[in-house]
Amino acid sequence: MAKLTAAEIIEAVKGLTVLELNDLVKAAEEEFGVSAAAGVMVAGPAVAAEAAEEKTDFDIELTDVGAEKIKVIKIVREITGLGLKEAKDMVDNAPKILKEAAPKAEADEIVKKLAEVGAKATLK
Repeated sequence: MAKLTAAEIIEAVKGLTVLELNDLVKAAEEEFGVSAAAGVMVAGPAVAAEAAEEKTDFDIELTDVGAEKIKVIKIVREITGLGLKEAKDMVDNAPKILKEAAPKAEADEIVKKLAEVGAKATLK
């Protein structure tokens, strides 16, 4: 049997009815042990995972102050460089973004510092 080119296969498929095309897909799935739907389901999460991995900068949001408000204010001042009044206002009005576009390592360190004094922060 002569080997068909991709163009010849496409032309042959164009001439099929919907029912014939459905039969062709089922036969190909059985012959090669694959599913036409599986490729779509696998590609979706893989694309989402790649997009998540590409993010390198994070916004740090103070979500809960906890019981040690004074210690949290000190850390907020250290992180932001704000004065005492501005840092206190930020803590009092949580949830608030403390820092925008921080590198992953720095963002994780800030979240860790806040957690040590009982505050909660999330990365966005």
